[in-house]
Amino acid sequence: MAERPATGRLATASIVGTTLEYYDFAVYNMLAALVFNQLFFPSFDPLSGTLLAFSTFAVGYLSRPVGGLIFGHLGDRYGRRFVLVATLLLMGITTALMGLLPTYASAGVASPIMLVVLRFVQGAALGGEWAGAVLLSVEHGDPRRRGRNASWAQMGPSLGTLLATGTLGLITWALSPDDFIAWGWRLPFFASVALVAFGLWIRVGVEETPLFKHIEQQDSKAQAPISEVLRSHWRSLLVGGGVRIGPDVLYSLSVAFALSYITTVLGESRTLALIALSIGGAINAFTIPLFGALSDRYGRRIVYGAGAVLGLIWMFAFFPLLETKQPTLIILAVVVALTVHAMMYGPQAAFIAEQFPTRVRYAGASLAYTLAGIVGGGIAPMVSTALLQRFGSAIAVSSYAAIASLITCLVLFMVRERAREQLD
Repeated sequence: MAERPATGRLATASIVGTTLEYYDFAVYNMLAALVFNQLFFPSFDPLSGTLLAFSTFAVGYLSRPVGGLIFGHLGDRYGRRFVLVATLLLMGITTALMGLLPTYASAGVASPIMLVVLRFVQGAALGGEWAGAVLLSVEHGDPRRRGRNASWAQMGPSLGTLLATGTLGLITWALSPDDFIAWGWRLPFFASVALVAFGLWIRVGVEETPLFKHIEQQDSKAQAPISEVLRSHWRSLLVGGGVRIGPDVLYSLSVAFALSYITTVLGESRTLALIALSIGGAINAFTIPLFGALSDRYGRRIVYGAGAVLGLIWMFAFFPLLETKQPTLIILAVVVALTVHAMMYGPQAAFIAEQFPTRVRYAGASLAYTLAGIVGGGIAPMVSTALLQRFGSAIAVSSYAAIASLITCLVLFMVRERAREQLD
């Protein structure tokens, strides 16, 4: 009975931490789609300005492997709990500073430079966060329910995105467009300070995982976790990264790029776009643990693979539905896309964690997650915008997403099922 309160707090810490960090990340991503082209790149036409804003979006992904390297090493050397507190604190400070940034009108070229630097630090913090949040639940929980337990942390992106879209929706509803451009865009960044404080309070109270305590007591910790992963577990690194590409591209197109496409290309209101993303995010958050639990019962590969196939198909229906400009069909397009994403994202955390032994699991999972993010979600909005500029049609964008899903399908086909194997 004594385990239950501790387990509940661990689950909360896993959810709350990733939710808060992805709230910060999502606020940036959405503002990059909505107003950063005007605030930080005003000398370019709207689509080119959006492309440059999404370039700073990619910086956050490019810096994630840096965070994966640094915090992956620390997580396997000094424990999961230490890194979880450090990354959340770093994310909170960085996001608050973004809210204080001067715009191009007042600081010139220094403004986008500072934006890129803060975005780099923000991405590094998030690169170290994910694996710790996942291992907190995987290494504490029932081994028969690793898929469900790991999916707690996976709820963070959808809950954080939902919180971000709700916050931005409320602000855009309450303020005039001029006030939003002048100062209203800063408010979501400042709001995150209180959220980070709550997350730190939750995380300070968590215990170290039993599996890490065991290797610590046995004095069997890896002395150079990153080197050991690259030398002895590079196949696992490729597998963990390969399965990430499909869902990453699908999510980026369904959230960041779709927001820009609906408002900039189709000329629809921000409110409609944010409502669609809010509904889709809520359903995504609800279904992630469902698909994580199903992967415990039927296997990671089956559930994950079904999502990858459906994602490949749905991308060719996604943009035609958006282009109808009918609110119901726009919402449907986003909801189905994010539900399909949940089919892959629910089993993903357990699948990646199961590829590595305990002594290098933090470093291995961090590197697999963050390196794949560069060629997956990090460049997806920028590549999609460039494809749209080049071909003038969303079919090219759909084909790009389909190729990403196909890569994930091929990787899943080539690996064995590990859902029912014991972690060392």
